[in-house]
Amino acid sequence: MSDQIRQLEPTAPWSLFADLNAIPRASKKEERIAQWVRDFGKKHGLETLSDDFGNIIIKKPASPGREKRPVTILQGHLDMVHSKNADVTFDFDKQGIDMYLDGDWVRARGTTLGADNGLGVASILAVLASKDIAHPPLEALFTLDEEQGLSGAKQLGRGLLKGKLLLNLDTEEDHVLTIGCAGGIDTLIDWKYKEDAAPENLAAFQLKVSSLRGGHSGMDINQGRGNANKILARVLMALAPAGLRLSSFDGGNLRNEIPREAKAVVMVKNEKRFAKLLQAVSKEIAIEYQTTEPNIKIAATEIAKPAKVMRKSDQAKFLHAIRAVQNGVYRMSPEIPGLVEASTNLAKITLGDGQLSIGSLQRSSVESSKADVAEAFRAPFDLLGTKVQTANAYPGWKPNPSSKIVQKMAGIYEKKFGHAPVIEACHAGLECGIIGEAYKGLDMVSFGPLIQG
Repeated sequence: MSDQIRQLEPTAPWSLFADLNAIPRASKKEERIAQWVRDFGKKHGLETLSDDFGNIIIKKPASPGREKRPVTILQGHLDMVHSKNADVTFDFDKQGIDMYLDGDWVRARGTTLGADNGLGVASILAVLASKDIAHPPLEALFTLDEEQGLSGAKQLGRGLLKGKLLLNLDTEEDHVLTIGCAGGIDTLIDWKYKEDAAPENLAAFQLKVSSLRGGHSGMDINQGRGNANKILARVLMALAPAGLRLSSFDGGNLRNEIPREAKAVVMVKNEKRFAKLLQAVSKEIAIEYQTTEPNIKIAATEIAKPAKVMRKSDQAKFLHAIRAVQNGVYRMSPEIPGLVEASTNLAKITLGDGQLSIGSLQRSSVESSKADVAEAFRAPFDLLGTKVQTANAYPGWKPNPSSKIVQKMAGIYEKKFGHAPVIEACHAGLECGIIGEAYKGLDMVSFGPLIQG
């Protein structure tokens, strides 16, 4: 069905998108697509470079008469998210994406489409190949491994780019110009706690919080959705009068996801009081979250008794720390209405066999604010004497509404479509922040096609 896609207008970027989608290009497995892009640059007689990480830069001289205009960087990433429906058999290492037309939409059969960032990359390649589009001196930057850690941008070689304007083609709403993004940092907690043998006269239950909406820990953090880890800790503390002893706790998955499920193995002395307290706190939580989490479930299932439980003193410290720790929106932007400036996500908790591990992600578009929220997150755990580490830090991109390139782009958009674009920043990581840190003084804007799914 790729022939249908190649015939879409404008044909150059759509045909190149079909070429890209014929080549497997998972994050950390971009060797084939990177070689294809290098060959593309050389085939068109353009200077083609690679840095030590494998990022690619293709340079195209200016059109006649435009040699003195500012060098402009066009930027996108080569990797795509590889995901498929459970009932689909598909080998991402060997097969290209099977695309088809569905009315006005281009879709993939049972897999991700790769429009992020394949359409952006294809558009850049179309400009590089064109003999008709007038342009200033161009530097096309194609980064690797954006989807799984922004690694290509982080490892970008220094001194390779001369441009002072950067157009990033990696946003997903065609009516939006993005002018800022959040940076991030992981805060990781490790703690060895004391255990006791499980009392023989107590009943054992698995408590589970489930059916939450979850979502992206940046873009959805201001939606008032429940964090399963925080909710379960609240439930456990409410059950303390029933003589609760905690054996294990397991909640959340990825650092950039709001946790939608959490479970704990507990023992209780007074089963009737346990049931009554659980019913009461579950009702309270259901009422509080009836708008944002209408499907929330809090349930207890009787299970076999565990061998060990947390020592009471350490259990109290743990639960109080989880109840107290910062989570969610930390600060709203004073300059841009509705923009979250700083946030934190209590992403993953694993507790059992005397070991506690916690993963979290703090975000902010302001570097000092990012450090502040990370310090606030760790504070309760410092009181416990836990081991606290930070990792995977990357800078944000502070919005500049008066940017010359933003104003120019907005004017072009309004002239073409008859109305102004939406100008906004996003509370998520974009490569612009990292590239802007490596190459100081860049005037940047991000835009792209409408992508849904």
